[in-house]
Amino acid sequence: MRRAEVVRKTSETEIEIMLNLDGQGSREIDTGVSFLDHMLDLFAKHGLFDLELKAKGDLEIDAHHTVEDIGICLGKVIDKAVGDKAGINRYGTEHVPMDEALVLASLDLSGRSYLAYDLELFKAKVGDFDTELVLEFMRALTVNGRVTLHLRQLAGENTHHIIEAAFKALGRALRRAVEQDERITGVMSTKGKL
Repeated sequence: MRRAEVVRKTSETEIEIMLNLDGQGSREIDTGVSFLDHMLDLFAKHGLFDLELKAKGDLEIDAHHTVEDIGICLGKVIDKAVGDKAGINRYGTEHVPMDEALVLASLDLSGRSYLAYDLELFKAKVGDFDTELVLEFMRALTVNGRVTLHLRQLAGENTHHIIEAAFKALGRALRRAVEQDERITGVMSTKGKL
């Protein structure tokens, strides 16, 4: 199994995360940020990843540190679980509709961090969740996961639907990228190294 764990403790957050890339989509998620729990639940279910995540953060201030640090940890645990990347597709792209919203996630497990973020979120909050934190989460994930990620909103007006489509698309695109193909020898690169 391609399974990894990461623990992060700072003066602002305490996070424990386990990810199994070869799972069935089982989830145990408790971050203290309900909307993020919902989004990560969707990410794991649509990626068919087993995900266990417990986080405690300084939510009395706001959710920024918690959301960003979870992005850091998820990026690190993805990178760790993927390992040497031998035999995997490397690339994954998915379009996900959510009612009127349509979002594309396209990623490359290249070892080079880059985020192209093109989501237009019309509301500053969904419930008590600050929607600007979606960008912070995705940035932290790509930097620490050493992932190139393009998120493109092709349609959408409802902020919840747009964010939900983005997390589902991310999970499904990552599932495609980490899928193993017996025809691939070594890594999917003419350089022979990622």
